[in-house]
Amino acid sequence: MSHLNLSTRHGSRALIALVVASALGLSACSSSPDKPKPAELPPVAALLTAKLAWTAQVGPTSATVTPMVVGTRVFLTGGAGTVVALDANTGQDLWRLNLGTPVSAGVGSDGQTAAVITQDNELVAITEGRVSWRVRLPARSFTAPLVAGARVFVLTADRAVTAFDAQTGARLWNQSRPGEPLVLRQSGVLLAVDDTLVVGLSGRLTGLNPLNGSIRWEAPVATARGTNEVERLVDLVGPVSRVGSSVCTRSYGSAVGCVDTSRGGVVWSKPAQGRTGVHGDDNLVFGSEADGRLLAWQRASGEQAWESSRLKYRDLTAPLAVGRVLAVGDGTGLVHLLSREDGSEMTRLSTDGSPVIAAPVLAGQVMVVQTRKGGVYAWRPQ
Repeated sequence: MSHLNLSTRHGSRALIALVVASALGLSACSSSPDKPKPAELPPVAALLTAKLAWTAQVGPTSATVTPMVVGTRVFLTGGAGTVVALDANTGQDLWRLNLGTPVSAGVGSDGQTAAVITQDNELVAITEGRVSWRVRLPARSFTAPLVAGARVFVLTADRAVTAFDAQTGARLWNQSRPGEPLVLRQSGVLLAVDDTLVVGLSGRLTGLNPLNGSIRWEAPVATARGTNEVERLVDLVGPVSRVGSSVCTRSYGSAVGCVDTSRGGVVWSKPAQGRTGVHGDDNLVFGSEADGRLLAWQRASGEQAWESSRLKYRDLTAPLAVGRVLAVGDGTGLVHLLSREDGSEMTRLSTDGSPVIAAPVLAGQVMVVQTRKGGVYAWRPQ
């Protein structure tokens, strides 16, 4: 479920939207004679049961917003500007706020401060359902802010990282890394690993000092080698799979690789054609290719462990690996629960029939997904 809606830089910081193509839009055009037919689904398997624990509604939204879990709280946003914190056990509102303007990225939170970015390029910090400050950004962003260490970190579409004071909104530092003129209208990579801010800048996973933005290391997961601007687009996309100091990530349409963040070195990088992020555990890394094939790689070596074509052309989200189960949403609102051992189906779950917009997330004992119509569904495996 990715956008190949691209933007191009004009001048030093401003962005002009340039719609080159949209993988999401093409997949939705059933009248297109070139649209591959989604794989037929067999009768639902009954190898696993999951009970619907609760549902909620946050309003229609886009694929650039993702659910965020902190402890027993689930933070979500609807595209029209609704931001909500839900109790993961009950689905009840802890607080709900309508910003009155569309949101382009969010939510990020440390459990106390939540942050979103509006389509007007405004970073908004929220504390217990009330706006605490707003700051205008110099460029658009499609990546949820990271709130950590009393700071709010923002990755903008011009491949710049900026840190703000979480209490006041004061700008602390900025690190800009020039790259290709086109950028993805899709969530990038921004996370904290121990005392390092880890960010995707073009095809490189980069470690920054969160106190001042200085670069500690750079690890090239993919290198742009195409003959035109679209082919040279190798930005890293979220989500990632982190186990300790190992962070595995995807370079859009180019590669999947793992980086040892303790030394800033690439452990392995393998060619891959997917457009969504990855997830995994200490043994395997999972991801879907652009055509819907699911792949598993050995985390230590990058060697392929298995491949499944059961869900081809079903517009898959990034996966979620939980125990022996691999969960992935599709473009028809189904959530497929698969075996992590070989990708075989264990069961499937239904939502409101609109696309699942992002990878499922685990919140305590429930698995949560969000749909484009704004439906939020939480299941508890039995």
